[in-house]
Amino acid sequence: MPDNIPQNVRVDLGNNSVAWSPCTIGVNLEVGSNCSIGSLAHIGRNVVMGDECRIQGGAYIADGCILGNQVFVGPNATLLNDRYPPSGNKALWQPINVHDGAVIGGNATVVPGCDIGKNSVLAAGAVLTKHLPEEEVWAGNPAKFMMQRSEYESKR
Repeated sequence: MPDNIPQNVRVDLGNNSVAWSPCTIGVNLEVGSNCSIGSLAHIGRNVVMGDECRIQGGAYIADGCILGNQVFVGPNATLLNDRYPPSGNKALWQPINVHDGAVIGGNATVVPGCDIGKNSVLAAGAVLTKHLPEEEVWAGNPAKFMMQRSEYESKR
């Protein structure tokens, strides 16, 4: 790696939010307060992040996705928006809506158009192919119901 490329540099996003370079931040990002974006993450264009979101390193958030407050996205998780890539037609894109308090585990993949409900959990490595209801924990490929969030919390 060339010496002139800064690594692990804190980038102030305003509102006490931060990104760690190198990462990609698309135009028109709306970022809430107290958010963190890890290095090597890719945040697409026109993404909305609520307050206190944590995006871990290597995560990929496609254009137009919406993250509510207190959303956690684990390392190398992928949120897609184009069901038939490369469609070349933004009108066909189906960005993902992640509701408040949701957790997406590392290396999980969310296919276009799948919403993630309030306080739900998508396990590490899972592949979400349909809407995940609020307060539920799903795992597997394709992801399926495992337990209620309350049971998950009792195990932590």
